[in-house]
Amino acid sequence: MELFTPDFGLVFWMFIAFILLFIVLAVWGWPVVINQMDKRANTIDQGVEDARKAKEQLDNARAEAQKYVKEAQARQAEMLREAQKMKSDIIEEARNEAQKAAKKEMDAAKMAIDQARKEAELQFRNEVGKFSIDIAEKMMRSNMKSDKAQTELVNKLLDEIEKN
Repeated sequence: MELFTPDFGLVFWMFIAFILLFIVLAVWGWPVVINQMDKRANTIDQGVEDARKAKEQLDNARAEAQKYVKEAQARQAEMLREAQKMKSDIIEEARNEAQKAAKKEMDAAKMAIDQARKEAELQFRNEVGKFSIDIAEKMMRSNMKSDKAQTELVNKLLDEIEKN
């Protein structure tokens, strides 16, 4: 049972060794450990603070990026509206120009047709007149072969002139 009950001397020397070890640790060991723990705590606190600032910056950057995206989308929508309006204007302008050109062509064609018709009428009249004169000349030659017929025609024409 001596193993479980230590002697007074053993307890005394163990107590002295404990006190010496405690003093050595209290003077040189614990301040270094506590100093290292404080540095580590400060490093962790600084890391947490940096992470919080980084999160704020990230949130601000996200909000700003979202604002820029919305602004870009608004610009894009405005550009699309302007492009659509320009497209409509260009189409309308082209349609109006095409209508004007078609009207001009139609008017020119009508004038050409009228002129060709008038020329055809004039040519027809000239041809009819020439045929009439040829026919009248041939009839007159056949009717005027005798002197008596010529005298009667002259007298008849003179009578008509006197009446008019």
